[in-house]
Amino acid sequence: MQMKVTRRYMMAALAGAAVLVAGVAAHAGNLTGKYSVKGRNPDGSQYTGKVNIIDNNGAVAMSWHVGNTYSGAGRVVGRVLTVDWGSDAPVIYVINTNGTLYGTWAKGTALELLTKQ
Repeated sequence: MQMKVTRRYMMAALAGAAVLVAGVAAHAGNLTGKYSVKGRNPDGSQYTGKVNIIDNNGAVAMSWHVGNTYSGAGRVVGRVLTVDWGSDAPVIYVINTNGTLYGTWAKGTALELLTKQ
């Protein structure tokens, strides 16, 4: 089985690895809130919608409202949020210093940006 790895997926994975290697367990700040989402599906089509996040000391519950509704749960380690949402690959977000979350899903073939409202 061959896996296509994109540059953005690799950057998110490397950021997560750097956090783990450095032993940094500090939480990037509470993410609880409502976010707007803009994304690109694996087929290149674009989508927008809303995302709700509940952050309980790094244990995160999320719900996406993007035409269909999806939900998932994950964990924050440093500035990386990894969320299992029922697919074979998680969503991996980098938490930016400006409060946005930049993520990849579908094994790096899809992207999304969350902006707090």
